[in-house]
Amino acid sequence: MTPQAPPPPAIAGLPPLAWQHTPVAAEHHAGRQALSLTAGGGTDWFVDPVGEYRTHNAPALLFDCPDGEFALSAQVTADFTAAFDAGVLCLRIDEENWAKLCFEYSPQGRPMVVTVVTNGTSDDANAVTVEASSVHLRVLRKGSAYAFHYSLDGSTWQFARLFRLTDAADAPTRVGFLAQSPTGDRCTATFEQISLVDVVPDDLRGGQ
Repeated sequence: MTPQAPPPPAIAGLPPLAWQHTPVAAEHHAGRQALSLTAGGGTDWFVDPVGEYRTHNAPALLFDCPDGEFALSAQVTADFTAAFDAGVLCLRIDEENWAKLCFEYSPQGRPMVVTVVTNGTSDDANAVTVEASSVHLRVLRKGSAYAFHYSLDGSTWQFARLFRLTDAADAPTRVGFLAQSPTGDRCTATFEQISLVDVVPDDLRGGQ
């Protein structure tokens, strides 16, 4: 039986949120501006460029991208147990056009920052190994492009990726939070220090 989606939480500073697929569990901790999502086993967004594997069933909590420039950031923690478990900031137009900035467990058992951009098929790239239990992630829009950054301290940001998403007619771009567990039984991702601002750095590689 498919679990019933809980009511989307109202998170201070964010527009109204809506579910894209139902999590196993979800909690909103308003006092510390935190969100926890639990994905069940076999959940992912991925379109394999070298095979026929295609799935788009991981639970996500999304809102419509603001007009103009914006930056969404959060400190992300995940209870890694299996390869590709992840806590994610994501962008989504539809099942064929989306992007993920992941704090992900590698097949070698190492936490990593991983980026995936999908315009029909997925372009998947590892960024860096993280020697910490959490990492700050940031997705921003500048002009017609999007950028992904990560930070160990929430202050100095490292550039991970710059890209565009293919436009889909009559489909707004949405942004938000995702948990996945493609090869495991479940994964809980927690997002803290959630922030949405309308100021983005001029230099995307400069550490701001």
